[in-house]
Amino acid sequence: MLYYLTIALQIFCIYHVFKNRNTYYWIFLILLVPVFGSLIYLFVQVYNREEADKITDEITHIINPTKKIKDLEKQLEFSETYQNRVNLADAFLENRDYKNAIPHYLQAIEGNPQNDFYVIKQLIEAYFNIKDYDNVVLYAEKIKEHPEFKKSRSQFWYGLALEKLGKFEAAETNLRAIDIRFSFYNERLVLAQFLLNQKKEAEAKAILKELQTESQYLTKPNKKLFRATIQDVDKLLTSLSTN
Repeated sequence: MLYYLTIALQIFCIYHVFKNRNTYYWIFLILLVPVFGSLIYLFVQVYNREEADKITDEITHIINPTKKIKDLEKQLEFSETYQNRVNLADAFLENRDYKNAIPHYLQAIEGNPQNDFYVIKQLIEAYFNIKDYDNVVLYAEKIKEHPEFKKSRSQFWYGLALEKLGKFEAAETNLRAIDIRFSFYNERLVLAQFLLNQKKEAEAKAILKELQTESQYLTKPNKKLFRATIQDVDKLLTSLSTN
């Protein structure tokens, strides 16, 4: 049993290294000194009061990613409530099983007389990830007047879906909504690429330069989190300057 717990701890720590783009020398420490290396990594890189309660759940999810879904399926079978169905749909979404998440979200809405902003937001994400852009637009337009829709990732996916459907002007309006300083770094890079495709190089460059400047003021965790994005920004600006 101790052997399997040690392996699970190593898997979690290595997963955390890649997920947070931490320095790869941690992997050697975790593998060469299995227990103490993992504990040192947890103490230095993972542990804080907010994350402490999540560690056990994440390890379980890595070992058996379908356990949570099976437990929630049993819970729904025992008590077929709106919340139990949404919880199961959320678990499918978290597991990137979008095709199984969607029917549960749809059934939850059907059983709820009012439009549920949260469920529709989740539906938009699921439909976008299976490239069903018509349904992304359909459900986004049901909640686009909701205050929480403005400047959200749902609006961003709505904009990208509009682009895929050839509605470039409406797409640009919605994509520009997430151009907010010191946030949405990945999305603003996509916005810049969209503008380049629309032959708006000057506007795209302005966004890329803002991202480059902001990257100098990121906290250490955010620098790790958005390292790949900032590298792509630098590469794109370099390629534009040489053309």
